[in-house]
Amino acid sequence: MTFHLKPKKPSNLFVTSGFHHYMNKRLPLFLFLLLATQFLCIAQVPGFFMKEDKRKVVIPFYASNSLIIIPVSINGNTPLNFLVDTGVRSNILFSKILGDALELDYTRRLKLVGADGNDDLMASVSPINHFDVGPVEGIFQSLLVLEDEFLELESVIGVPIYGILGSEFFKFNPVKINYDKGEITFFRTSAMKWKPPFYRKLDMSIDDNKPYINAEVRQKDGSFIYPKLLIDTGANHGLLLNRETTDDITMPTLFIESALGQSLGGVLYGFIGRVDYLRLANFKLDEVLTSYPNETPFSYVIQNSGRYGSLGAEVLGRTRLIFDYPRNRLLVRKAENFYMPFEYDMSGMSLKKIPNDDNRIYVSEIRAGSPAQRVGVLAFDEILTINKVPTFIWELGEINKLLRSKAGKEIIIEIRRYEGDDITKWEDHKFTFTLRKQI
Repeated sequence: MTFHLKPKKPSNLFVTSGFHHYMNKRLPLFLFLLLATQFLCIAQVPGFFMKEDKRKVVIPFYASNSLIIIPVSINGNTPLNFLVDTGVRSNILFSKILGDALELDYTRRLKLVGADGNDDLMASVSPINHFDVGPVEGIFQSLLVLEDEFLELESVIGVPIYGILGSEFFKFNPVKINYDKGEITFFRTSAMKWKPPFYRKLDMSIDDNKPYINAEVRQKDGSFIYPKLLIDTGANHGLLLNRETTDDITMPTLFIESALGQSLGGVLYGFIGRVDYLRLANFKLDEVLTSYPNETPFSYVIQNSGRYGSLGAEVLGRTRLIFDYPRNRLLVRKAENFYMPFEYDMSGMSLKKIPNDDNRIYVSEIRAGSPAQRVGVLAFDEILTINKVPTFIWELGEINKLLRSKAGKEIIIEIRRYEGDDITKWEDHKFTFTLRKQI
């Protein structure tokens, strides 16, 4: 700080004492302004923060096949269901029509590559938004708004999903996910200095705002791999291995060809098999269902990331997790269902819900040679009842759980088969089949 004095300067004693008098009088104001400026700078950093000064707060969530769904209010509007997804960097809204209704401001457009590597998605960027997640709020949140409506997640999950809450939610604070209780615990940044009892620590790297860990996998041919895996809470598979990333990944001799999942911009196709076991921080999971997707034009992105694959909700839902991005660690504990066997659909039917309708379920695909196909079930048959219970009583997740529950179990379904696209003409049929393990 420089002071310019007048030509007629007083004695040195006067200058010194006057300066100290001035500073003593003004110092509290200076400190206040300095602290206030620092506080405003912190408050204006984009991220998610607790509304009140607490050690932790709890956010309940709805789980469908271990996928995490929470209500999020954008800019004070009605809360919408969002999927909490560590595998996605950006927040995403699935509808430009909905974005316009929320009166979002857009600054530019982006072209996104679909999951199949072929389809392009256009999105508008809304750069500054406020997210309300109960006791937690998102400050200055950017939002990618898809220009074409994406409703496929509702058809697969069974409940309306309007968007994705990405990595920003985890950026500054330890976040605990308890699948048993359906709770997210959001901690103060300074909390969780010590590892809680019964949790094991895994080193976690954050690359491009996404979390990665290393695991041990024994494959069916007896070989071991130690893959770098993306932790993907928004994917409904168990273990996924990308064969194009390394020759060390080997396919099991027993597998089935199938659609692996619905993602933005396309359906992933490939094969379902098993590995002998997957080990995470000394926790061992046997006979884990493993997806082996086909190579796509998008594969180079996966190869460049250095990862071999990912862990999805089918594995993560058997644990309790603490994502600690600030300390680059993942804390893992066994959940109540940790030792339940991994089972795949035993009917041969892939089911979807008709979006924006009252729980109408239809067969989207039928596997050749499967129990349901052998008795005459066809793709696009609408299911009316299962074991004499109307489908409007079932949730889609409960039906899928039933169809992979127990080999030898008898299933009776009533279906409605329409004549082409004419929904005024149909025939009703009843089929009985027995669940059978296919993998």
